[in-house]
Amino acid sequence: MRRIFLSGMVLLMAILAMAKQDEKAKEILDKVSEKTRSFKSVSADFIFSMKNEEIEIDESNQGTIKIKGKKYCVSLPDVGMQMISDGTTLWNYMKDGNQVTISNLEDAGNDLMDPSSLFTIYEQGFNSKFVEEKKSGSKTVYVIDLFPDTDEHGVSKITILIDKSNLMIQSAVLHEIGGNLYSIEVKRIATNQNLSDTEFIFDASKYDDIEEIDLR
Repeated sequence: MRRIFLSGMVLLMAILAMAKQDEKAKEILDKVSEKTRSFKSVSADFIFSMKNEEIEIDESNQGTIKIKGKKYCVSLPDVGMQMISDGTTLWNYMKDGNQVTISNLEDAGNDLMDPSSLFTIYEQGFNSKFVEEKKSGSKTVYVIDLFPDTDEHGVSKITILIDKSNLMIQSAVLHEIGGNLYSIEVKRIATNQNLSDTEFIFDASKYDDIEEIDLR
């Protein structure tokens, strides 16, 4: 799971680039993009899960995310991990080892199941297909399947659920070709909060004897 999060960050609000779209799916996703871009900030609590029935893995971890423009802060306290970016620099902190790796955001690779990509995951080069509109608990959601244009991400399909009432992505389930199933489910979301820019800069002074690995 550590490699899943440390392999890189996805730039927020990338240009929508999908071809051969299902018209119904494209119409919904265009509205989701417009709605997401209208917020000055997004904060959410989520659950990240990884499953593999063949080798009997079933893990879940709670986390939080804050997004402000191209800045973001992801915290996974269950595994002692933080991922922070001010839009230029990326800090990956691991409590285990008390170590932070510093790199340029533009040098990071794409990781589809990095939680910071949740609200724009469909913008990463996929063909989309509208599956259905259904009830999920007390909500009505759109179900859309995403199929990759290339095999660079190693996934066969991503299924996203979009809340019909607010046009926000509620969950994403990634089907990895290797058999792993990754999911991110939003439990609470808040928008347009006044988030300080200092929340998107890693402060090493708060950690005694921290090891800093600067790859810039």
